[in-house]
Amino acid sequence: MTDSLLHGRFLELADTLPFLRLGDSPTPVRELDIGTRVPVWCKDESGYGSGGWGGNKIRKLEWLLPEAQRRGARTILTVGGTGTNWGLATALYAREHGIETALALVDQPEDDHVREQLQRLKSSGATLHFTHSKLRTVLCAPWLVVRHMRGRTLPYLLPAGGSSPIGTLGYVEGALELAAQVRTSMLPEPTYLVTAVGSGGTAAGLTLGLRLAGLRTRVLGVVVNDTLPLDAEHIIGLAKRTEGVLRTRGAQFAPLGLRPEDVTIVRDWIGPGYGHETPAAVAAQKLGTTAGLELETVYTAKALAALIDLDARGELGDGPVVFLDTYGPRHR
Repeated sequence: MTDSLLHGRFLELADTLPFLRLGDSPTPVRELDIGTRVPVWCKDESGYGSGGWGGNKIRKLEWLLPEAQRRGARTILTVGGTGTNWGLATALYAREHGIETALALVDQPEDDHVREQLQRLKSSGATLHFTHSKLRTVLCAPWLVVRHMRGRTLPYLLPAGGSSPIGTLGYVEGALELAAQVRTSMLPEPTYLVTAVGSGGTAAGLTLGLRLAGLRTRVLGVVVNDTLPLDAEHIIGLAKRTEGVLRTRGAQFAPLGLRPEDVTIVRDWIGPGYGHETPAAVAAQKLGTTAGLELETVYTAKALAALIDLDARGELGDGPVVFLDTYGPRHR
């Protein structure tokens, strides 16, 4: 089956699993000059989105917003750090489609970006609950659900980053899109696709999508969040649940047999914890700027730092490698 046909059949699931296009695809790919031994290409997701906050969160919202509407939910209830890109994207796009957003916000290291982001969150129309820690968020969850009920209608409860099986479909499509770009010679088939891992949905969707497309490319996930279980077993578990959604909604394909060995997860670039800058991330952010990339030090710069270091140690083989730029810096 060709990639375009596979992609088309994937999108036909919109007949049974609601879908709302929010960005222009395919996103561009280009080779980067960052002084690495192996050739490095970038798939630039930073401009994806029709307005508001862009980046990888929008691909998830294309499946999550219409699912919320299908359920009759009037509010999305989700969680993130005080500088959450996910929370801001949800608030802006949900508002455009008549859905309210409530955010439980966990403390993260405060810098100028986080302070500016918090002001954007306060201006977004979302209801903000400062729960401060993961434990307090869990303990407050029942109250938050009741607080945001509308009549007898429950809020649509989503995990951090929108990394539910439905949200993960966004990067199944993203992987099929990359496969089509490989088949049309826009870039060579990569040995690795490097992405930051903050909640797992992007890595899980890419792993599933690349297997569906028949590429040999391996996802290399750079963990940047120490508050969630983000090992290979959990990433593949989410990918399998997403595979189950596809099959339940009518997709037909041979058993994939996904295993934890199918994804490489590295954790050496978190630093002191989620949201903390590291010298390697700051250096990678500056290098990215020279290559025309706008990165931030919470997610994408740490992923690029890992790529650079692994390349220097000869652990990326002969390449080529694709770096997924998921940061969406646009805002209103």
